[in-house]
Amino acid sequence: MRRSLTLAAAVVLLPVGAIAVAATPAAAAPPATPAATATAAAASPEMLTAMQRDLGLNATQARTRIARDDKGTRTDASLRRSLGSSYAGGWMTADGLVVAVTAKAAANRVEAAGARATIVGRSGAELDRVKATLDRHATKAPAASVPGWYVDVTTNTVVVLANGGTAAASAFVRASRVDPAAVRVVTTTESPQPLYDVRGGDAYYMGGRCSVGFSVTGGFVTAGHCGRTGTATQGYNQVSQGTFRGSSFPGNDYGWVQTNSNWTPQPWVNNYSGGNVTVAGSTEAAVGAAVCRSGSTTGWRCGTIQAKNQTVNYAEGSVSGLTRTNACAEPGDSGGSWLAGQQAQGVTSGGSGNCSSGGTTYFQPVNEILSAYGLTLRTSGGGNEPPPPTGCSGYESTYTGSISSGQSRYQPNGSYYYSSSSGTHRGCLDGPTGVDFDLYLQKWSGSAWVDVAGSYGAGPDESLTYNGTAGYYRFEVHAYSGSGSYSLGITNP
Repeated sequence: MRRSLTLAAAVVLLPVGAIAVAATPAAAAPPATPAATATAAAASPEMLTAMQRDLGLNATQARTRIARDDKGTRTDASLRRSLGSSYAGGWMTADGLVVAVTAKAAANRVEAAGARATIVGRSGAELDRVKATLDRHATKAPAASVPGWYVDVTTNTVVVLANGGTAAASAFVRASRVDPAAVRVVTTTESPQPLYDVRGGDAYYMGGRCSVGFSVTGGFVTAGHCGRTGTATQGYNQVSQGTFRGSSFPGNDYGWVQTNSNWTPQPWVNNYSGGNVTVAGSTEAAVGAAVCRSGSTTGWRCGTIQAKNQTVNYAEGSVSGLTRTNACAEPGDSGGSWLAGQQAQGVTSGGSGNCSSGGTTYFQPVNEILSAYGLTLRTSGGGNEPPPPTGCSGYESTYTGSISSGQSRYQPNGSYYYSSSSGTHRGCLDGPTGVDFDLYLQKWSGSAWVDVAGSYGAGPDESLTYNGTAGYYRFEVHAYSGSGSYSLGITNP
């Protein structure tokens, strides 16, 4: 029987000597396997082989890289929340996580968290505002000569790409009336195009050929340029499969297909070696982290995340919010799956170059797709629950509160709960329009609270699902920007 997540139940299950309203357990929970170690151990042989080939690693180094990137990603997410306006971006290097900040006091906090700090002149929010201004003037950028722009946290600037000379890119920057000191024009040979006939997982057809990105309850997500709302699809075996219920391109490059009763969505990605890679969640990896994709044309290919929130200026129109990577792709790989370890990252949008000479490939982050359509990712922990309804009804317990920008609140009721068995933890956050609230699930490691799952899209509503072992847990609601009241629905083992 699943117990209701109430404070009374939490009191019964607390260790001897604990107080119900305590913020941390009075006694340590049993030791748990570190999340990073578990992530590295779960990596598929095919992914490890591709990382060895493309990143020049041996098997041990590949596993170490996955574990290091996972730890750095979690630290970066925590610092992003706690540093507020001083945060200017984080990225992985061979020596670990580097976090840029705008103040000495913030640098000290970064060092205390075990990362390396660098002090810069512009905050992440300032760089985002510069890029947002460029986005508003995207129609002034010719696609052939200005293939895209993105925030480069490693140089504390916004990069505008220029193909065939810098005149058009420089004119675009001037016309956008942004601070030229915050912008770098970088020459490139990129000429990105949507990869219409590409798949990452199994193929599907709709007059052309694309790929299943990731399974969700009731269907799958994929690239928006593969079909418009109402487009019918056929599966890899040419059997009637489903219909596009949502599609956005350009502007975004995402869509989702609702499958018919002949198809059962599974939490797997085709490894093209006769097996599957299991999807465990969708925690977003940091800049500099290793990332791999699966495609029917070129198989498993790996690289690193170079930047996030890039605008790519396709001939069909600009697409914002894409993640830039140095992994290669070729026609036949579009809409396919991107993973960091077992964590879903996104679906292939487009790219430049090929897998013989190298290239640049962009993916649409998967969490944005899930949020846009209210979908639930199919994961190894289940993920077959219906999408969270408006107001987060249907959960075992509901908590309400109010929060101001930069603050965090912990539920249930400022305390925590204990799960005596393994199972699925579900959380649904409903906030007011116009704010950016984030939701995290934390587990007590025996000495500290550790983030084990998170949902941090750019908006007020978040949901997450996590399959965990027995232990102490709590949910954190964080106001990344904006203030207001919220409701939080929780269901736990």
